[in-house]
Amino acid sequence: MKNSAQVGFWEKIARIILKNRITILTIVAAITIFLALQWKNLSMTYTEANLLPKDHIANKEYQKFLDKFGEEGNLVVIGFKDPNFFTPKNYAAWNELMTGLKKSKEVDLVVSLNDLKKLEKDTVNEKFVLSPFIDQSKTLDAAYLKKVQYDLFHNLPFYEGLLFNKESGSVRSAIYINKKLVNTAERKTFILENLVPKINKFEKTTGVDLKVSGMPYIRTINANDMKGEIGLFIGAALGVVSLIFFFFFRSFRATFISICILIVGVMWSFGTLGLLGYKITILTAIIPPLIIVIGITNCIFLINKYQQEIKLHNNQAKALQRIISKIGHATLMTNLTAAIGFATLMITGNELLFEFGLVTSINVLSVYILTLFIVPIVYSFLPLPKEKHLYHLSKTYISTLLNVVENTVKNKRRIVYIIYALLFIISINGVRQMKVSGSLISEMPKTASFFKDILFYEKEFNGVMPLEIMIDTKKKKGVMKASTIRKMDELQNTIAEMPELAKPVSVVNLVKYSKQAFYNGNPEYYQLPTSQEQTFILSYAKNATKNSKDNLMKAYVDSTGQYARITTFMKDIGTDEMAKVEGKLHQKIDEIFPKERFEVTVTGKALVFQKGTSYLAHNLIESLFFAILTIALLILYLFRSFKMVMASLITNILPLCITSGIMGYLDIPLKPSTILVFSIAFGISVDNAIQFMAKYRHDLLQSGGKVKKSVFSALRETGISTFYTSVILILGFGTFTLSSFSGTIALGGLISCTLIFAMFANLVVLPSLVLTFEKKKTKKEDLENLQNE
Repeated sequence: MKNSAQVGFWEKIARIILKNRITILTIVAAITIFLALQWKNLSMTYTEANLLPKDHIANKEYQKFLDKFGEEGNLVVIGFKDPNFFTPKNYAAWNELMTGLKKSKEVDLVVSLNDLKKLEKDTVNEKFVLSPFIDQSKTLDAAYLKKVQYDLFHNLPFYEGLLFNKESGSVRSAIYINKKLVNTAERKTFILENLVPKINKFEKTTGVDLKVSGMPYIRTINANDMKGEIGLFIGAALGVVSLIFFFFFRSFRATFISICILIVGVMWSFGTLGLLGYKITILTAIIPPLIIVIGITNCIFLINKYQQEIKLHNNQAKALQRIISKIGHATLMTNLTAAIGFATLMITGNELLFEFGLVTSINVLSVYILTLFIVPIVYSFLPLPKEKHLYHLSKTYISTLLNVVENTVKNKRRIVYIIYALLFIISINGVRQMKVSGSLISEMPKTASFFKDILFYEKEFNGVMPLEIMIDTKKKKGVMKASTIRKMDELQNTIAEMPELAKPVSVVNLVKYSKQAFYNGNPEYYQLPTSQEQTFILSYAKNATKNSKDNLMKAYVDSTGQYARITTFMKDIGTDEMAKVEGKLHQKIDEIFPKERFEVTVTGKALVFQKGTSYLAHNLIESLFFAILTIALLILYLFRSFKMVMASLITNILPLCITSGIMGYLDIPLKPSTILVFSIAFGISVDNAIQFMAKYRHDLLQSGGKVKKSVFSALRETGISTFYTSVILILGFGTFTLSSFSGTIALGGLISCTLIFAMFANLVVLPSLVLTFEKKKTKKEDLENLQNE
């Protein structure tokens, strides 16, 4: 009775769709136009992904730092390593470049060789003054510039590690972008239309290869590259799935209908992003091609079923009604499971994954509804398919494949289980080797020019990823106390000894430079003042920094003098290495700064990102478990059998284990992009299992409970669609490997790999498990067949 009510419901849906064709097409057109109008709200993201929940302690600490010192990721560095740089021609071009950048409204401060200041003692006024390091009137003299080169590397230890590397001879300048503009579209305009053209002009004039880096520059070029790849993804995905679809179906009509549905689905996905006001990120950028790859499977199931029905009875009305009433329910379940796979990402507490999961799950269900409506409606206006369109249903290679699968399921189930067990054991060993990577630049294209520049700065200056240490002395003007300065210096010495970190910068550097200036610039005195020297040297320093716009150190102590900041940079190291570095820092901090007198925080964009990656990795099991549990409940609701739930889950957990193992063996780390693989792949791979189980259940009812007959009947009918959809999904996700972003390449490759094993599992393992779980019934059927003979 329950079943008849269910069938009746879908028959009613079929009648509604076919009787209101024009109305439905009009509604679809109206929704498409409405969502297309939302495209005006689309824009690229201008900040890094925050992978942690807003209330996470690391986020709170980082926000506290920003409240005191403002945006820390506003530094762009331009450098070079060229022993022939110090010539009149090259210096003049450099001066023009830096002066032009300094005049830009987007730039707050430029610290560069051409207008470098040195600290000198003014004995009359008892203060330090900042005087020009270079006499501009002498820069046409090659010998004078050589002297400048020598003085820079030998007499200005204050700037060592900040503006030059004494050992290698590399030099860089620091450009600080306006903190209010650094996370806006104006940053993009400045980088692409001002900075890059000026750098290209300099390189063309001098022949000196400039190395450009810093988070604002990297993020801008990265976002620009990502924007260019969106069209590539969509075009490649549409091209691949349409070609393979046509190869299988040999029908321009069916291919054209499917492509039109997918294009509308892409328009809806962009419209949804615009409607919700979400930015285009490295994750949301892959939603449109994802919808193409997933949406084509609905077209395959519906069109394949329509053609099977036409071949069976040649009645169009009956065929159209049946593809909705028979396939509609099963495809709803498959799309629901895929949507759940994406929706589980919403429970991670991460804003980026929440947006991706929400938009993708909405559009997976939207493209399902779109396909369910459009395919039967369009075919209702078209003539019956010709014989050549139905030829693929009886192709020799498909029949041969299904014969091999059927024979394996009938006679070689033990071998199937042995292979399953071996793959599982090998995979588990690989899983143990998996690593977590929280690198900010690991998601970026290795072929990009800025990536080579990052490697240059890692080698010459120990990286460009900012790491910040904020010290709360709990007293106003507590920073400038001699005891506090000494403690900070001790911590900076520890940082300087760490090969993963760059030379730190803080107010300590200014105090040391003050002593050097007091002793007439002698670099041997670049050290902290003694207790006897402290009083008069610090008074000189305080007088020098009053109302000085050129004072670089003003960014390292807050206005109250209670908070100090130590800035360093770190190499592109993995999460495990970063945890060790952080552990060493905290150990030294606890040793130097008593907790009752100081509160010291280690933070920074790179550190927050790495903690976010670890957080996501730890929450992966929770979200994946939730997805498996939810899908299991759906299967239980559909089939009312725990055996069938177990068969489906056992079948589709294997591909996930194999993928995890491959990641371990190939040293592909867990990171924001590859973490998505598991939820996506499980949601998609279980689709074919549900299609088989739905057909098996239907045939079981029709045959009066005959298990074997129903299994092989379901295998024959769904096997073609399973093969078609698997091949298209595998090659469709394979288009992601065209990306220049390593994370996207890994995502596409790993999902394709998962689906290869999922096809094997759903064609061979699943029917084998059903027969094994129903062993008593199959033995009884065999006995009855022998008696009847």
